[in-house]
Amino acid sequence: MHRTALSWARTGVALVALCALGLFGLVSEARAQVTNLKFQASFPPSSLIFESSKLFAQRVELLSGGRLKIEMLPAGTVVGAFEVLDATSKGVIDGAHSAAAYWTGKNKTATLFGPAPGGPFGMDVLDYLGWLYEGGGMELYREFFQDVLKSNVVVIPLTPVNNQVLGWFKRPVKSWADLKGRKCRETGVTAEVFIQSGMSVVNLPGGEIVPAGERGVIDCGEWVGPAEDMKIGFQNIWKHYYMPSTHEPATVLELLINGDVWKKLPKDLQEIMQSAAMEVNLRTQMMLNRANGDAMRELTDKHGVKIERTPKDILVKTLESWDKIAKAEYDKNTFFRKVYDSQKAYAGKVVPARRFVYSPYDLMADYYWPLRK
Repeated sequence: MHRTALSWARTGVALVALCALGLFGLVSEARAQVTNLKFQASFPPSSLIFESSKLFAQRVELLSGGRLKIEMLPAGTVVGAFEVLDATSKGVIDGAHSAAAYWTGKNKTATLFGPAPGGPFGMDVLDYLGWLYEGGGMELYREFFQDVLKSNVVVIPLTPVNNQVLGWFKRPVKSWADLKGRKCRETGVTAEVFIQSGMSVVNLPGGEIVPAGERGVIDCGEWVGPAEDMKIGFQNIWKHYYMPSTHEPATVLELLINGDVWKKLPKDLQEIMQSAAMEVNLRTQMMLNRANGDAMRELTDKHGVKIERTPKDILVKTLESWDKIAKAEYDKNTFFRKVYDSQKAYAGKVVPARRFVYSPYDLMADYYWPLRK
């Protein structure tokens, strides 16, 4: 009996070991399973914005140990730059990197998710991200896409592109009234703002602006700022460059993921995407700040660009024009009103507080780096 019992014991240990090995194999196989996704950006491959989306894909792959791989395609690879939202919702592509400004034709509330003049309410990009993550903005952002636009997408903020400058011009700009009759590339609510100056606006994706300028279809345009604009070649057609502007001081672009694709991802991969996006937001802003400094020197020293200060009345009139547009939309669009009120309440606490807590940026900047006359 002793030998029999011992034999059964050994058999039991062997069976447990085999089961354990089998379970380990299953777990290892699950962990090793790779998900491949195909995303398309609304931006040209030469842009720093597209570099930001590629950085996001790289971080996701690294942080997931290779379990999640995202192929990021430039604008026009599968669908047009302005068609990526519908393509993502329908599952033509798994996701997209785009801009809320492109959806204002569907519902003007889109402009409040990044490209709003004035921030809105004086918010800069840090304030705007604060509203999203600390002020209930993300819940409204998701509600906008899923319930208002009826799109089967999940949204994650990705890539700050602020403070956007006024833009490039064929001839000098003296005032708000001087914008009348100029044919400029503008998009989203920015186009509506500048129409009030008498400007003739043309809506074009980023990759088409410079070719349109070369053909004389437009005689001015805006995109982002010094480094980004130089990347796609504005300096080769126009030499008058005006900054700053109040039309998009807190813009953060967006990552869109098909809702069904998102639901199939394990929770840890969803969290990795969220964390990678936040990291890339910060890194992109830091890289853009440095790149802008380098670009401004190159634009003036190498390309003969004349960088000029935007006339103050344009900065103020931009806000006044936006306020009129916002009031009209507020009165007729209930969801616009819901988001606008949320932003105003958040900004009403944060913006005045920051003005007291932080010293004015211009004060120390002027002390160490006074503007050249």
